[in-house]
Amino acid sequence: MSRITQVEVFAVAVPFARRFVLGSGAVGSPDAAPDQAGAVIFVKLTTEDGVVGWGEQRALPSWSYETAETMAVVIRRHLAPILLELTPFDVELFHQRAAKRLSPAVSNGFPFARAAVDVAMHDAAGKLAGVPVHALLGGKIYDEIPLCSAIGVGDQETVRQHALQSSDYAAYKVKIGGDLDADTAAIETVAEVADGKPLWLDANQSYRPAALKQLRDRTAHIRTIHCVEQPVPSTDTLAMQRVRELIDLPVAIDEGSFSAQDLARAIRLNAADLVVVKVCKSGGLRNALKTAQTALAVGVELLASGLTDCGVAFAAALHVFSQLELALPAELNGPELLTDLYVDGLSITKAVATVPTAPGLGVEVDEERIRAESIDLLYR
Repeated sequence: MSRITQVEVFAVAVPFARRFVLGSGAVGSPDAAPDQAGAVIFVKLTTEDGVVGWGEQRALPSWSYETAETMAVVIRRHLAPILLELTPFDVELFHQRAAKRLSPAVSNGFPFARAAVDVAMHDAAGKLAGVPVHALLGGKIYDEIPLCSAIGVGDQETVRQHALQSSDYAAYKVKIGGDLDADTAAIETVAEVADGKPLWLDANQSYRPAALKQLRDRTAHIRTIHCVEQPVPSTDTLAMQRVRELIDLPVAIDEGSFSAQDLARAIRLNAADLVVVKVCKSGGLRNALKTAQTALAVGVELLASGLTDCGVAFAAALHVFSQLELALPAELNGPELLTDLYVDGLSITKAVATVPTAPGLGVEVDEERIRAESIDLLYR
């Protein structure tokens, strides 16, 4: 087995093609100054045979507690010493030792940092074995993954224009932010443009049960709304249960479920009809699949998502979701929201992504650009 001999970490402020806002805050915009806290962290692992594996995750403090600074510190100071004792195939052993070193509280600890490393390990392992990552995970069922367009919080005309620009997409995720009038207008606008395609509402914790009931009453005439995602704060599982009692839409859990154990707790409390699976919050590819299998075992349906991944993590998500039955097209919005991806080898035609088949993640990483655009972080 080829041991890991080097771990490198780069922070890059990846530019956005358009402004994108969630119910929990802004993600990015073309004219925004480079935000260190929201930078993308790239991880490069090199083995003693010279094989390289790449990982990537975005720091998004408006969505979760990890920042680029914390991710870089955790990887360099805490995860790298573990990795230098392992091979890329030792994924479960890596997570066991990482969990012991970075003891989780009520969920998994530093999942974004661990996911970046996990993706890099899978990339290197696939290259060493000469197979694509999906083969390491048990093989793909689907060759292509249809994508869902992400429509951010904004004024009615901006929402309309974004929806019109996304006519190739098979579904629309509509971000709502807690303003009943603005959210009603946004949902009605996208429904009009979508012309029968399913809508997936995402509140990003911006509602309370009673207010969400009002929103649902206002939009009950729209028959294409498939579900509402994480309407209430992530820590309030009982409020999720209350929402399910109040409205006639399926309720999806996202920020409230970072692990299979989190999901099991939510299911026991009757707090979710669907779960959003993300590689980043799960801490890696196999942990994401553990969440998916927990859901499927009890009839909870699956939604797929990411956090504006810019190539490496996007490819990793395709490998994971290629073996899952999804309730709606995958909301992997990096290609839609970013000015460019930092890899070659991805094929996306009319909002349908082809699952890579080359060894590892199956993409060529633009290392020269990553090094050239890397930024210094404050902790230094």
